[in-house]
Amino acid sequence: MTKKVFPIIWLLVMFISGNAQEVEKINHSPKLVIGIVVDQMRYDYLTRFYHRFGEGGFKRMVNEGYNCKNNHFNYVPTYTGPGHASVYTGTTPQNHGVISNNWYDKFSKETVYCASDPSVKAVGSDSELERMSPHRMKTTTVSDQNRLHTQMRGKTIGIAIKDRGAILPAGHTANAAYWFRGKDEGKWITSTYYRNELPEWVKTFNKSGKAVSYFKEWNTLYDIKTYAESGSDKNEFEGGYKGKETATFPYDLAKLKDQNEGYDIIKSSAYGNSLTADFAIAAIDGEQLGEDTITDFLAVSFSSTDYVGHNFGVNSKEIQDTYLRLDKDLERFFTALDQKVGKGQYTVFLTADHGAVHVPSYLKSVKIPAGYYNSEGVAEKVGQFLKERFKVDSIIENVSNSQIFFNYEVLEKNNINPEEVQKALAHLILQQDQIDKVFTRKQLESTNYTSGIASLIQKGFNQKRSGDLIVVFDPAVISYSKTGSTHGSGLTYDTHAPLLFFGHGIKKGSTTKETHITDIAPTISALLGTAFPNGATGDVLSFVLE
Repeated sequence: MTKKVFPIIWLLVMFISGNAQEVEKINHSPKLVIGIVVDQMRYDYLTRFYHRFGEGGFKRMVNEGYNCKNNHFNYVPTYTGPGHASVYTGTTPQNHGVISNNWYDKFSKETVYCASDPSVKAVGSDSELERMSPHRMKTTTVSDQNRLHTQMRGKTIGIAIKDRGAILPAGHTANAAYWFRGKDEGKWITSTYYRNELPEWVKTFNKSGKAVSYFKEWNTLYDIKTYAESGSDKNEFEGGYKGKETATFPYDLAKLKDQNEGYDIIKSSAYGNSLTADFAIAAIDGEQLGEDTITDFLAVSFSSTDYVGHNFGVNSKEIQDTYLRLDKDLERFFTALDQKVGKGQYTVFLTADHGAVHVPSYLKSVKIPAGYYNSEGVAEKVGQFLKERFKVDSIIENVSNSQIFFNYEVLEKNNINPEEVQKALAHLILQQDQIDKVFTRKQLESTNYTSGIASLIQKGFNQKRSGDLIVVFDPAVISYSKTGSTHGSGLTYDTHAPLLFFGHGIKKGSTTKETHITDIAPTISALLGTAFPNGATGDVLSFVLE
């Protein structure tokens, strides 16, 4: 048979053969997907400390994988809960509903936590504070879609020091999410949402003494004199630990632990990331992840970078040492994956849940506009204004997360139009010092913003859960202590976060094209051939995929 004699038959054979190859290519997924979120990691940590990193951690991801250099959060507020939810759902708080770490619930008239769930109990701890699940997140995650796609045969495990860093990424259908209970316990735990008893491998890990082993001296990994990429060790911009007069190296964690909530001091040091890596490596064997051709999902969040950043600030020697040590933890984690799952058999992405601002008092010392929001007298002024204008008290029900919530029962009882209150109050607040912008519910519900801070605010505004006014501070103005860094704004110090992909199905390269946090889940879904998370609004980054 020749192509010349039987052209139609030949074309049919080639078509069938090509389709078969394409089907094989489409169905050839990695054995394991690892999602890594580094809490409070600014993009410039990758570049500032790059030449100090080893070859097997951050540099391995950059050199063997794909680096999205202009990656941003496309919503406000930039907090841990919304960040983790947005990475894994592929959408923003407007849709997934996690509008902050804590928020005021207008219906129950109480403040709720993004992962709290009174209907479940902790497993591995007797604490009433550890009742957690993902039930407040309204949409599915990429890890949920993988479970659905594989008829629940693909496993999902979430791991983080912080409960919300483990729970939200793991999604609604996870086999388990594990987080670290500090204080006087020092154990990895879960909740009855997932299972009624800790598996044996977790019990074994908790008994191993690994957590206790980190009650030791925290000194710089290398000679502190070589840490030229950060500020002086002794300065007035850092918090430090109780029991130590100065926020300077070294720190004797064993000596300081009793004055710093016991095991919580490990969480707020570089060693919290090492403990997380230890547990994640144990989970690969304990949960038998990546052992067959059905794709599993491991979501790991390194939370201690956030604790250290809040305490010591963006420019501290402590934050630099934390990232140099994290680089080594990533290297041994990737080495374990090579050995246990196999090189080229797994796919990794690494990003952050938000960035952080330079300590404003430091910025002011170098003549950059910055400051601390002074609310003294504002509440009284607002209350007096509303009483004079609308002849009634108690119009405001709650103020939190830079949002103002009205008491609609009072408005209705007194026949007051809420839009009039919004407009009048927005005008008053905008005249106050350190306030840059004010957005009303009316504006966010009736206008489609496509760019600028207004667009970010709108994508973070959930019609049912958010307040009636949203207040935006001046750049580098925060409501926080005079030491340490924080986050939450729509400015680039909070929105610009790393995005690295490497491993199975990923090209080598980089781009300065703008990408968004919400693009991660659709891209991984496309790699796996699964349906997208049901609320996804991000795009597939096709240029990172082979």
